[in-house]
Amino acid sequence: QVQLVESGGGLVQAGGSLRLSCAASGHTFSNYDMGWFRQAPGKEREFVAVINWSGGSTRYTDSVKGRFAISRDNTKNTVNLLMNSLKPEDTAIYYCAATVSDRTYVYTSKYQYHYWGQGTQVTVSS
Repeated sequence: QVQLVESGGGLVQAGGSLRLSCAASGHTFSNYDMGWFRQAPGKEREFVAVINWSGGSTRYTDSVKGRFAISRDNTKNTVNLLMNSLKPEDTAIYYCAATVSDRTYVYTSKYQYHYWGQGTQVTVSS
């Protein structure tokens, strides 16, 4: 059973930074690509960032490029999302997700991810 637990959310002023962490257990972490998604009130859950099984490949949604950075530590079974220059429109519940890596393509669609954490709230005030 794959278990994902997010932490690090909170309230921050616009322009500030937050670091989200996701602790994984119950599986061989390095077999999985890991993603971050977010869902704002009244909106669909959307892709934010993904990192492949080795950490050698990452992808970001356009709105966070240059501001967010995803990383992972396969020795600690963790994936992190460093968020800088936060904007009010970044306000959402952020979810960590995992999918078995096919070692070729890094997926950005939420439908490809089968394991999800409970989410952590990020609120950016203007």
